[in-house]
Amino acid sequence: MGMIIQGATGDWEVVIGLEVHAQVTSNAKLFSGAATKYGAEQNTQVSFVDAAMPGMLPVINEMAVEQAVRTGLGLKAKINKYSVFDRKNYFYADLPQGYQISQFLQPIVGEGILTIDLKDGESRDIGITRLHLEQDAGKSIHDQHPTMTLVDLNRSGVALMEIVSEPDMRSPEEAAAYVKKLRSIVRYLGTCDGNMDEGSMRADVNVSVRRPGDELGTRCEMKNINSIRFIQQSIIYEANRQVDILEAGGTIAQETRLYDSVKGETRTMRSKEEAHDYQYFPDPDLLPLQFDDAFVEKIKADLPELPDEKKARFVTELGLKPYDAGVLVSEKETADFFEAVAEGRDAKMSANWVTGELFGNLNRTSKSLSNSPVSAEELGALIDLIKDGTISNRIAKEVFEEMFDTGKSASDIVEEKGLKQVSDTGAIEAAIDDVIAANPDKLEEYRGGKDKLLGFFMGQVMKATGGKANPGVVNQLLKPKLDG
Repeated sequence: MGMIIQGATGDWEVVIGLEVHAQVTSNAKLFSGAATKYGAEQNTQVSFVDAAMPGMLPVINEMAVEQAVRTGLGLKAKINKYSVFDRKNYFYADLPQGYQISQFLQPIVGEGILTIDLKDGESRDIGITRLHLEQDAGKSIHDQHPTMTLVDLNRSGVALMEIVSEPDMRSPEEAAAYVKKLRSIVRYLGTCDGNMDEGSMRADVNVSVRRPGDELGTRCEMKNINSIRFIQQSIIYEANRQVDILEAGGTIAQETRLYDSVKGETRTMRSKEEAHDYQYFPDPDLLPLQFDDAFVEKIKADLPELPDEKKARFVTELGLKPYDAGVLVSEKETADFFEAVAEGRDAKMSANWVTGELFGNLNRTSKSLSNSPVSAEELGALIDLIKDGTISNRIAKEVFEEMFDTGKSASDIVEEKGLKQVSDTGAIEAAIDDVIAANPDKLEEYRGGKDKLLGFFMGQVMKATGGKANPGVVNQLLKPKLDG
């Protein structure tokens, strides 16, 4: 459902498009061999090319090209076997060349589709306009010196994929779902790690408002937002700001704005440039990028199963509910963990244990799946103990808590604590006889037609065995004895 703002003069619809910058997972930069590792000491990963020393020539990194094609295929997009690198000219302290090498009229990837999953189990297709490769700028650091800005060029020249959506989103929730899904896809593909807090994925958010059904309004762009929560907050603030201006009879100026996450507001950065302001022209140091079908086919053959396909398989083949399947495939790590647990076991039961007990305990202790004290194999072994009647579901929950807190295996805990279900008919029969002998009045009532008392006797037998009797065996033996 789209976000409608009710103004004094009527309703306004919010229109959103996103440009996501995703840092390519690659050990070297786009046009140089310098390293790309996050967190290195300032200016230690800078080659002569990245520092724009005179006479230095860029050389394309084939890995970055492969990763862009792989991402394009993951977005079901058109792959352009002929693309061109352009110079985008602007001056900034952290842009040593005085231009950014990017792609303008002829990008490496054309139109595609991304399916977003919404809360009510619905999904919607959002159009992808293009994906192009470009180099990142360096980083200006404003808080290390009282009067000077310092520049760190470690990021300069790092390969980025700019993934541009159509203005197809209509609410902050849809924008959040889009970024989550895109992040999930690039992580499955291994083309970007999606760590927004490290800046390896960030979004420029375009927002405009219009009367429902009208032409698109004038948009404002908010630059470099690096969290899903801030993306949502910036959309709400900016859409309301625009409605207030239009309701007061004003007009929206097309401009680039900054989202201040501390104040929760947007403010003007600069008036919006048009493409001709950047004086784009093909980079004379780089030939057009050309590759053949075989290059694309090789990458296609190597694509993993992506979240949408995995979700569909979990629903159709494993019988999971769409919501549960969606939760399990949202991160590749979660899906892999679940599949390891479910291998050769009941899928629904496995899903319930992963999304219920495991996730609950991870949240309780603020742990991530990667440092879960219980491995997929160990959780599977616990489920096996329930399945073969060694322990009941209720006891399994207690065993799981202990596994989680101590790291011990299920079988060790069951052994140590003597939690095995008693399936020995002799022992159970003896307990049933004792219970019946102790409750002659209840037996009388039961035989007089009060069938509900079966539950009472069941409970007493379980109590007498410390909850360890196998309920199935108790049931089997109890009824004939009560019926006499």
